[in-house]
Amino acid sequence: MDEVRLDDGLLQQIESTRKLMIQSGIENGLHSRKTLSLSKKVDYLMNKFNQCYHSDLIIPIQNRHLK
Repeated sequence: MDEVRLDDGLLQQIESTRKLMIQSGIENGLHSRKTLSLSKKVDYLMNKFNQCYHSDLIIPIQNRHLK
């Protein structure tokens, strides 16, 4: 549960950017510059979230072996 709290800001940023991307897709088309830019930003934020999430999972496992 603590990992989710730490990443709440990032999750909110992903969700708000995703909503903007969907709205842009509806208004400007899926191939518009704005929609594609927002899509890339969502990808970047999701990759950042996954890196944080997986690094939090890996560290405790490694620390167990060091004891």
